[in-house]
Amino acid sequence: MNNAKDMLRIVGIILLGLFVLVVGVPLVLTAAGIVVSTIIWLAVLLIKVAVTLAVIYLVLVGVRALLR
Repeated sequence: MNNAKDMLRIVGIILLGLFVLVVGVPLVLTAAGIVVSTIIWLAVLLIKVAVTLAVIYLVLVGVRALLR
């Protein structure tokens, strides 16, 4: 009887581990995907702001050079 209890405990632990893998891993990957997409979105936004500022700076420098 004691051997059967140990066997059921081991099977239960294995099933719990499989459940965590089947349910937990996709949740973690989804969360990581959201984080990665947010970081990429912020990087693209930062690049757009930098390009806009560079264009504005070049226009101002060009106007200043023409006024001299």
